[in-house]
Amino acid sequence: MVDGTTIQLPSRESAIALSGEREENLKVLARQTGATLVLRGQELLISGTANQVDLCGRLVRSLEDFWKHGKSITSVDILTARHALDTQRTDELQDLQRDVLARTRRGEEIRAKTFRQRQYIQAVRTHDLTFCIGPAGTGKTFLAAVLAVQSLLANQYERLILTRPAVEAGEKLGFLPGDLQQKVNPFLRPLYDALHEMIEPEKIANLMERGVIEVAPLAYMRGRTLNNAFVIVDEAQNTTPAQMKMVLTRLGFRSRMVVTGDITQTDLPPNQVSGLAVAQKILQHVEDIAFCHLSQADVVRHALVQKIVAAYEQYEQ
Repeated sequence: MVDGTTIQLPSRESAIALSGEREENLKVLARQTGATLVLRGQELLISGTANQVDLCGRLVRSLEDFWKHGKSITSVDILTARHALDTQRTDELQDLQRDVLARTRRGEEIRAKTFRQRQYIQAVRTHDLTFCIGPAGTGKTFLAAVLAVQSLLANQYERLILTRPAVEAGEKLGFLPGDLQQKVNPFLRPLYDALHEMIEPEKIANLMERGVIEVAPLAYMRGRTLNNAFVIVDEAQNTTPAQMKMVLTRLGFRSRMVVTGDITQTDLPPNQVSGLAVAQKILQHVEDIAFCHLSQADVVRHALVQKIVAAYEQYEQ
């Protein structure tokens, strides 16, 4: 027996927000619930079995805070909402949806899109040292950079230091053209990208000239004590154990450090153990150090990235 219901959307903008680009969100909703969805103007028609229609209706309504205001909805938002319904965490879901972390230079909202991302943000806010381990696209570096920029602009820290090991598969810095800054720029590009979402490019250049923002390869951290600074160590899976110990012991007074990486994507030479993997074994039970683990369910890039990560995880099992 086929059941059906209709949800009246308040505006054309809300219909566009709910359906997504090329009605991709309606396809995700259909896959998640088994229901059939048809959007006619501002009317969403849902049909299927009674259970399918009920689940789909609840799922659509759980996203109302977004589509009611014409805010864009991603497949990750839908999957998180489905997880919340399955685990009776709808109150937490509302908090997640309404907790805006920051706004980009273009006024777009930045917020955690999954429960584990929210736990990561809370860990960074409450711990002087946080490790975040997970695959590409889970927002490890981006969210850390957003929190760091916020703290810097609020004068909670004097400096923002972004660093990562200059290791890349099949490449050596010496073979790259240009001076040292030009050589390391490709390795630090993801960090620059996160900064540009939050700060005008001209202001970034000014802050870097004054040393308020420092972007440098990990080797530059040796022998320093980083006081009153927010430090992000990116691509930490490419550190050696000695490099990891070195950078962790740079942490100074009134400072905060976030270490991010993906243990499954190490570019170190064969037989070289990752400093991130060693640090996890040694430090995971040390009080006041937070370890956060993200998975392919937390991927917030293009929907295809999530499928690629899942396929690789299945292959490598």
